[in-house]
Amino acid sequence: MKKAATALACSLLTACATQPALTELTVNSGVARNPDQLALEFDKADLQLRVEPASRSIRGDALLTFGTRAPLDRIDLDLDRNLPIDAIEVDGQPLPAARWRNPEGRLAIDLPRRLEPGRQVTIRVRYHGQPHVAKKAPWDGGFVWSATPDGQPWVASAVEGEGCDLFWPCIDHPMGKPKQVDEHITVPAPLVAAGNGVAMGVTDADGWRTWHWRAKNPSTYGVSINVGPYKLLEGSYASRFGNTIPLRMWYLPQSEKGARELFAEFPQMLDFFEGTIGPYPFGDEKMGVVETPHKGMEHQTINAYGNGYAKTPYGYDDLLQHEFAHEWFGNQLTNADWDDMWLHEGLGSYMQPLYMQSLRGDQEYFAALLQQRAAIRNKAPIVSGKPRREEDVYVIERGGPGQDIYYKGSLVMHTLRGLIGDDAFFRTVREAVYGTADPRPGNFTPRYGTTPEFMAIARRVSGRDLDWFFQAYLYQAALPDLQATRSGDTLQLAWKTEKNTPFPMPVEVRVGQRMVSLPMTGGRGSVAIGKGESWTLDPHSKVLRRELRFERYQQYLDEQKKKKASK
Repeated sequence: MKKAATALACSLLTACATQPALTELTVNSGVARNPDQLALEFDKADLQLRVEPASRSIRGDALLTFGTRAPLDRIDLDLDRNLPIDAIEVDGQPLPAARWRNPEGRLAIDLPRRLEPGRQVTIRVRYHGQPHVAKKAPWDGGFVWSATPDGQPWVASAVEGEGCDLFWPCIDHPMGKPKQVDEHITVPAPLVAAGNGVAMGVTDADGWRTWHWRAKNPSTYGVSINVGPYKLLEGSYASRFGNTIPLRMWYLPQSEKGARELFAEFPQMLDFFEGTIGPYPFGDEKMGVVETPHKGMEHQTINAYGNGYAKTPYGYDDLLQHEFAHEWFGNQLTNADWDDMWLHEGLGSYMQPLYMQSLRGDQEYFAALLQQRAAIRNKAPIVSGKPRREEDVYVIERGGPGQDIYYKGSLVMHTLRGLIGDDAFFRTVREAVYGTADPRPGNFTPRYGTTPEFMAIARRVSGRDLDWFFQAYLYQAALPDLQATRSGDTLQLAWKTEKNTPFPMPVEVRVGQRMVSLPMTGGRGSVAIGKGESWTLDPHSKVLRRELRFERYQQYLDEQKKKKASK
């Protein structure tokens, strides 16, 4: 296996070296939409994709249906310019090549006649080529052309960072979702193409097999390609909300033991999420998982899984649980802009300590939180308050918060929960996810969310002014610092924030054997301490705050990383 992996890596490096560089427009998902794109209503995408493992290429035939909110003379789409276009049709009529252009990855199509509100137009784009190869999927995304242990083709897409335009003409922005996507994935028989949504049938012709899938409101990067010699596990889950959810897992034949163990976790995960947040958003489609040659990705109803069926002390597959959380935080509730990505990753990451608390109690809840706390960097605010692209968020060197949207976001949610209580916290999350306080199958659809909206919901549901809380935790990089000064028999406490904004966060102090709760009105408080009494700030770890031990730990990790790189 090691030998095969080395040969594959060399092959991938060769492919990467010969590929033209992606344009700045293509490499970054979430580039601001121009007025023409903002006017579009994306009704349907019918994608016919022929995946050719032997040449590491694809042939695409995309039929896209749009409406509009304003008169349009042009349709602007996003498509990697390294996928040559063979032909374009508008409402079934061929369009002369002079009427479209794609110099930088934004495909501009001049319409034969103006598109007015109330009308629809269908754009057919036929194209081909070698899609961008991922260097390190899913972190550096693209197509993964791999092989199974017995040498069969194993192909996947992972394009969260770079976006849907790496392999189909789309609107590469979180708010560019089509209302429906039909996928017709053609692969060499007898390979399997596991797709988004509901299976609509399979056809065979001339040694090729076409798999038809249909999904509603899929997230833009959630539309995926997954091809391999898969076997299938099937089951169903009786939801507490009265519906029955299909369970599906596609796995390699060599992985059957691990796959069956993982499949057995599906009902428990579903029960946790439905009991904690609300109905599984895609119960009329499926809970789907597919084994992939990359680590994983939250593709809607067909989560990519490449964790190798790893075991952890927590006793569950943490990667699958995290990706599955994105069915709620990412696919049902979708960030309106990449600047709001903490809604996906922070809430999704908090589901892991909550899962442990649900299954085994507080010890593992706080153990999981401690692990996350040690990873917080505080280099930039989680939210900037302005539109951002994917790399502006994930890359610290570009001024982004990086992994803090996961771990700091999770600890912020833990702190918010402790401040406003379980009832108000979970009602806030539920309404943010579904747009209703009482979600039931059939009374909600996928929606977009923003940070200000989440703040407003929390404020209304809790009945409390929480602006000071979100300003300190989301819009400032440094954590609130609880400064403690002892003078004689009095311990003086004061909160300090990076921008000196108000922070009246209540604090508990254990003094000897007694517990003292300080409201910290005005950000200050004091407590009497007797001679010889010890004291502990926040003994139940309710509040995310600055602590030097974590900064020293992060500094140590950075030094070790530099030493390793210099060898």
